[in-house]
Amino acid sequence: MSIASRLPRMWHTVRYLRPVQIYGRAWHRLHRPRIEHAPAPAPAATDTRWTACARKPSMLGANRFRFLNDERELAGNDWNSTKLPKLWLYNLHYFDDLNAEGASSRSHWHRELIARWIADNPPAGGNGWEPYCLSLRIVNWIKWRCAGQTFGDAARERSALNSLAIQVRFLRRRLERHLLGNHLWANYKALLFAGAFFQGAEAARWRTEGLNGLRREIDEQILADGGHFERSPMYHAILLEDLLDMVQLARLFPEAVPHTDVALWRDKAGAMLRWLSVMTHPDGGIAFFNDAALGIAPNFAELSAYALALGIEAPEPSDEAMQLLPDSGYARLQCGDAVVIADVGDIGPDYLPGHAHADTLSFELSLRGRRVLVNAGTSRYDIGAERLWQRGTSAHNTIEIDGQNSSEVWSSFRVARRARASAVEHGHFGEGAWLAASHDGYRRLKGRPVHHRRWVLQPGALRIEDRIDGAFDRAVARYRVHPDIRIEDHALHLDANFGLRWRIEPATERTAASTYHPEFGLGRACRVIEATLDPAVGNAVALFLWDC
Repeated sequence: MSIASRLPRMWHTVRYLRPVQIYGRAWHRLHRPRIEHAPAPAPAATDTRWTACARKPSMLGANRFRFLNDERELAGNDWNSTKLPKLWLYNLHYFDDLNAEGASSRSHWHRELIARWIADNPPAGGNGWEPYCLSLRIVNWIKWRCAGQTFGDAARERSALNSLAIQVRFLRRRLERHLLGNHLWANYKALLFAGAFFQGAEAARWRTEGLNGLRREIDEQILADGGHFERSPMYHAILLEDLLDMVQLARLFPEAVPHTDVALWRDKAGAMLRWLSVMTHPDGGIAFFNDAALGIAPNFAELSAYALALGIEAPEPSDEAMQLLPDSGYARLQCGDAVVIADVGDIGPDYLPGHAHADTLSFELSLRGRRVLVNAGTSRYDIGAERLWQRGTSAHNTIEIDGQNSSEVWSSFRVARRARASAVEHGHFGEGAWLAASHDGYRRLKGRPVHHRRWVLQPGALRIEDRIDGAFDRAVARYRVHPDIRIEDHALHLDANFGLRWRIEPATERTAASTYHPEFGLGRACRVIEATLDPAVGNAVALFLWDC
């Protein structure tokens, strides 16, 4: 890309940022806090044991781990190895396995791993001392200790508690105010946990700073409809677990958190559960909009069980034909055993679109409890062509115009000009429902096209009506088919006895090879239906039909 192209893209990226995201980045890069080696405060007493939310184990042996569908041995001092993927190493530093299923049976491994981490990762360099890694590890060590585990003999106990305090002190001076969003939230949660777990004046300062930060963030990050403001179902589930963790923390240390905060957390957790129920497919997994994948965060059933253990009831499944999440910009249409989940909103907060995809007016379809039409998903965060494609419009069930993305995603977490959704309307008729919306993401192109889409879901049929106002050379509507669905003779076969027929008019159709990425580190071959619209007509209707 030429300088003439890069400069406008950079301008359209930076112009939305808050000042702290600009000067804070320079400060964060240059500032190195002093390491404070003072002994740790004494832990606070609690009569209650920590109960973890369901999570699959990632530690398979004393030195063997499986993260992101990638199993590896930790050999020597590999914590910061340049030969291992960065995201894999981050997961290694999180210590999630301390609170995974069956953790008590691996406690001897955990004790050795903690001692090894302390020896191999002195303050304050390497991946493990980055603020997000610090935040997750601090919380995991505290949960593990509150579950009744000990770090070992008296010497190891002192060493681990002192290390924990050093990590908290360092984190307090490295808050990710330049990143904001879920990162800053995680920082404040860690301060709150440390402030509740330890006693004394220093711990009270940590607790106060964590609480005050979370009070500010909770109003901004959790929208009125219960959704997380970054519009990623995966990160929404992560923050919902955080909220439930905070409710449980207040149970263990009731004097540490005011009742008003706990009441607010419980209310917000209930709203977030309702949101997640709308964004969950009948198979129990989240829909793939923005950065989203299975296996990273607990699913709706697991979070519901965790909430219920804390006295928070999840909502009953709704059979409403239309459920709209107006602040987040998502909608769920239901008719019989057919479910459509659609994106009719903006990509996220203007100043924080790092996890956004160019997926405006995309959708997913489930039928008889199985995913049929799917967005491509997310399998990696590193800079490269695959990451760009997964964020791009062609990886989603929507229309791509003149080979461009509806929002200008670039690098791993950047967005320049972005689509704005508008004219959202919906209604019911008989057993069916309809939804309509538009977006202006392509108005930057020469013909200034605007994409309008209308979904109509009724017994035995899904109808998608597309219209493009404005000139264009080539527009392609894509419908990605789940890898488990067989395509043959204009039909999608779920099994030997049930299938869908489709037709798209007026358009030129073909099926093409593509990929599907339901988890990090995982890709599966699939087929995608591509319909090329006639520029002289500017519209098309796709019809998917099945026997009820």
